[in-house]
Amino acid sequence: MALAGIRVIELAGLAPAPFCGMILSDFGAKVIRVDRTKASMTADVQSRGKQSVVLDLKKPEGAAVLKRLCVESDVLIEPFRNGVMEKLGLGPNEILKDNPRLIYARLTGFGQSGSYAKAAGHDINYVAMSGLLSMLGRHNENPYAPLNLLADFAGGGLICAMGIVLALLERVKSGQGQVIDTSMVEGAAYVGSFLWKSQNLGLWNRSRGENMLDSGAPFYETYKTADGKYMAVGAIEPQFYEELIKGLDLDSSQLPLQMSFSDWPELKRIFTETFASKTQAEWSKIFDGTDACVTPVLSLDEVSSHPHNRERGSFIVDAQGEISPRPAPLLSRTPAMPCLSGGPLIGEHTDLVLAEHGYSKDEIAKLQSSGIIECNKTKSRL
Repeated sequence: MALAGIRVIELAGLAPAPFCGMILSDFGAKVIRVDRTKASMTADVQSRGKQSVVLDLKKPEGAAVLKRLCVESDVLIEPFRNGVMEKLGLGPNEILKDNPRLIYARLTGFGQSGSYAKAAGHDINYVAMSGLLSMLGRHNENPYAPLNLLADFAGGGLICAMGIVLALLERVKSGQGQVIDTSMVEGAAYVGSFLWKSQNLGLWNRSRGENMLDSGAPFYETYKTADGKYMAVGAIEPQFYEELIKGLDLDSSQLPLQMSFSDWPELKRIFTETFASKTQAEWSKIFDGTDACVTPVLSLDEVSSHPHNRERGSFIVDAQGEISPRPAPLLSRTPAMPCLSGGPLIGEHTDLVLAEHGYSKDEIAKLQSSGIIECNKTKSRL
């Protein structure tokens, strides 16, 4: 795989950092997740292919173990607020001193500097600070975040993974590692660059929820079908819009013009009534094979059985029978081959990893008896 031979230390955290580690693991990196002592045994749902080591980083002996692991690693992912790693004696200056080739990836909501650097927050706060949240929502409703996708995953974990790969590529030339400062505010804003760059195109001249791409246009909207499901419509271009009208069996001469903004509410009413007259399956049959840009809104339980997704193998099934997306993008020579056996128990690989890094059995036993590490060799596969 593309990242085979790359060794990653991931300090356990919430959604963004585990996603970043999972991406690297899916594409071949060896990822060791460092969990806290006395942590909950609930598995990280993004831990496939990873190993788990339990360390008490608040004790000098535990910090020393992490430093030793980093000496032989290529990447460290840390998800803590600004200053936490420095307080533990594990900041970039300390770690890079022993391994100047290390990529030290810091993944936080507000970044490593600025007045909010030490502030708590979640995806909705970061999206709010990015400017994007102000544009998300329907007319006359409050702004709303699209789950926790924009900051946590797109602007956080994914952007951080890209930064890591860029730094690894640059290291080939310089031989040096570097520190990556991933701010989810900035990452989300960067993902939304088009919104800034398109300000003068007239796409966002109206209030939230009344523009072409934010649910204002009747031809860029979702509609409920007779069986309570939904169809997604994205017929922006005139030729696609014509296909939409044809599929709906409507007479274009009896309808307002597509780009008549004042008539959008009436067009939306007509489309709503029309889509409600047939089931999702019936509409799919009508629009499949056309350029109307109309597709069914599939549930998580339905996506893997859709003919297109099934033909491409877009979704995978793990050993527990759970469905998840296949890693993307699909590389022709070195595609990702994600582990399908599930994630590790917390501390499952502690003794193994330490032994691989030169610790003797006596040293491991001493660290365990003093509470610096925890081992959990037994893995249940229910």
